Amino acid sequence: MIRILSFVLMAVVAAPVHAETAVQAKGGVVRWLDKVSGETGDLELSRGQSAQNGRLTIQLDDCRYPVDGTPTEAYAHLTVLDRLMETPAFTGWMMATSPALSAMDHSRYDVWVLRCLTE
Repeated sequence: MIRILSFVLMAVVAAPVHAETAVQAKGGVVRWLDKVSGETGDLELSRGQSAQNGRLTIQLDDCRYPVDGTPTEAYAHLTVLDRLMETPAFTGWMMATSPALSAMDHSRYDVWVLRCLTE
């Protein structure tokens, strides 16, 4: 009996984990905030497109959302450049539902993804 339980437990633990299937969107919506002036705005960007706001250049590299979910459950790969910095202010994936998991650490600006564009 113990052998059977051990075998079943090992089979469950060794079973492959299935990744959630995602849809690649044509673009996404990104929000930015200037913490000094209080100014804020939304940018609709296509994949690979960039836009300038103040010192920042914000580029949407990719935007995806779960097949069974909604575009507001987006995760996007962003590259954010500050013209006063030699290295990117941020490069990586952000999740719309949990922006603090991978937040941009900048003294003046905040940038986060809102959703993917489906049309």
